Amino acid sequence: MCVLSDKEILDRMQDGSLGIENFSDRGLTPNGYDLRIEELSVRGGEKFHQGVASIPPRSMFYVSTMETVSFPSDVCAQLWLRTTWIRRGVMSSFGKIDAGFHGTLTLGAYNATDETLEIPIGERFCQMVLESLHTPAQRDYSSRSGNYQGQKGITLKPRDI
Repeated sequence: MCVLSDKEILDRMQDGSLGIENFSDRGLTPNGYDLRIEELSVRGGEKFHQGVASIPPRSMFYVSTMETVSFPSDVCAQLWLRTTWIRRGVMSSFGKIDAGFHGTLTLGAYNATDETLEIPIGERFCQMVLESLHTPAQRDYSSRSGNYQGQKGITLKPRDI
């Protein structure tokens, strides 16, 4: 695998082989793209779509990305929590975005501090590091499970197949 540079990301978006809807120049990094928060939900509680979300101490929360991504069969991505949030006490572990995925992303995180954490809606939350596969996937995400294909907003359960 090879990590895509900022130039390669822009080139692939320009030629239509990669999609990042709601793209922001501020999100582009030398080797990836920072995804922003569109919606935030505190487990068992309030949903935020604007303003600042307050996350109680020791609470799980979920984020939906503002960006909708569309990957071809030869691109996948790793997700990394931005160090800004790690330094504020947020813990999270993300999976990989499979080749062929299309939709927004739902990300789970945890406020590991004893303080209320404030997170502005629209803020950059995690970095997406795009990787080029040596060969296109024989069967991409949509033709395997596709459980979350086309999702919008916070999605905690897979859609029925």
